[in-house]
Amino acid sequence: MNPTVAFHTLGCKLNFSESSTIARDFLNRGFRQVNFKDTADVYVINTCSVTENANRECRKFVRKAIRKSPNAFVAITGCYAQLKPA
Repeated sequence: MNPTVAFHTLGCKLNFSESSTIARDFLNRGFRQVNFKDTADVYVINTCSVTENANRECRKFVRKAIRKSPNAFVAITGCYAQLKPA
């Protein structure tokens, strides 16, 4: 069975466009996309950092992914990841 990937996008239209491109790359490499609330092998969270609320949302979704699938790879991209890489 193909590995699975789930996406969650926060923020602007550019983030949604970037998430779409990233998803297409995963699918072209044989991944199967699942809903973010489902168990996945990889979670991609595309973030925004316009407000502190957006930062909290990002952290919330990281925790959700880890709880749902502790052995999954969680990738964070976007503004928040660039501003607060730790």
